[in-house]
Amino acid sequence: MLISIRASHIILTALGFCLSLTSASAEMSAWADNEGGRMRLVALPPDAMGEIRAGLQVEPRSGWITYWREPGKNGIPPQITIAPGSSVTLQEIRYPVPKHIVDAKVDEIAYDASVTFPLTLKSTGAAGEIHAMAFIGICKEICIPFQADLTLKLSPAAQTRPEEEAILAEAEKRLPQAPSADFAITGHTLSADGTSLTLEMSLPQSGETPPQVVIAGPSGYAFTKQIAATRTGNTAKATLAIGKLPRNYDIHGKVWNVLVIDGTRAMESPLAFE
Repeated sequence: MLISIRASHIILTALGFCLSLTSASAEMSAWADNEGGRMRLVALPPDAMGEIRAGLQVEPRSGWITYWREPGKNGIPPQITIAPGSSVTLQEIRYPVPKHIVDAKVDEIAYDASVTFPLTLKSTGAAGEIHAMAFIGICKEICIPFQADLTLKLSPAAQTRPEEEAILAEAEKRLPQAPSADFAITGHTLSADGTSLTLEMSLPQSGETPPQVVIAGPSGYAFTKQIAATRTGNTAKATLAIGKLPRNYDIHGKVWNVLVIDGTRAMESPLAFE
């Protein structure tokens, strides 16, 4: 199933668009507020190699959600842009394990509670401040674009920042693990007509319930509908329906992404197509 919300429910108006300039004197920006929630930037001083551990902390209000890395056609994934001319560059953004939220109105891969997206930044000079623009979608019955300019000052590296350390450590714990010997995709096959994808998996523990699977395809496309699934102990096989892909899309040479959630553990892996 393509994971999205109705385009008619997305309001891209100035009324729903929140732009705020916030700053702080420590390794946390001030909160930027929106009717659906709030967000801020958290960071630690650069290490000896100039690397900065940071995070975009988002707190949706009750009943609201924000999106995972692949929100489907109409959602908005979290985005971070460092101000031009800054002495800091963005190296990577990572995504904690989301929820598959399904009810009578929505089918979303998202977060319905506080989440911190870990960021890796690199200092290219004397990094005294971080200026970043964050852009997310925050949604309830409608989806409101939420943008904020976030600024924070960095303290000397010798200073400890226990609150920031705790926030970033918790965010790291919520990330999916990389493939390993006991938790991996062991095979994948796209049907000849391109309408289904079969995955073979090794799982970290024995069980009877098939794992949850989320396939992130081309930008704007995510699939979760399992049309067949079997599990024997710590191995499983699942076939997922692949919806209509972009016109003239050639999958050869492309790399998709798969997230497998098995109980309390999750694994994320690339899927390469020859």
